[in-house]
Amino acid sequence: MIAISTRPVGRNWITISFASTLYLCPVLDLLLAEVPDHWQAELRLGLQEALVNAAKHGNKLDPCKTVGVRFSIVQNQYWWVISDEGSGFNAPCGCDLYTDDCNSDVTNHSAFPHVEQECGRGLFILYQIFDRVEWNSQGTELRLCKEIPSRYRLPRLR
Repeated sequence: MIAISTRPVGRNWITISFASTLYLCPVLDLLLAEVPDHWQAELRLGLQEALVNAAKHGNKLDPCKTVGVRFSIVQNQYWWVISDEGSGFNAPCGCDLYTDDCNSDVTNHSAFPHVEQECGRGLFILYQIFDRVEWNSQGTELRLCKEIPSRYRLPRLR
């Protein structure tokens, strides 16, 4: 079951919560409904990775635990805040995800030696797709942001 709340919380956040599951198609459809079509495939991949991590690694697929997602659009920024009821983990920051060099380019595949391992691939994908990837100090809440340039307005008269 998916619970949806459109009651404004802060900046007009829409909240979705669901029992820990890997059947995410309806959830992803809801979370991407306001995203422009040409960005949907890329963001679907990133959000799927984040939701799978929350349900599988955070909640251990316990159907009694829920995954919560808050979604908001602020100007050209699309925000998703994903939380789970797990015990958390030591979340990496963007600069030291797989390297000790904070000046390292996170788009450089050689900076992510763990990409070959299954456990590092999801984090790598998140850092490639989203402009901001931030965890809370407990490692139970993930904030994702994608800045999508506003569409050009067509002139009213030609």
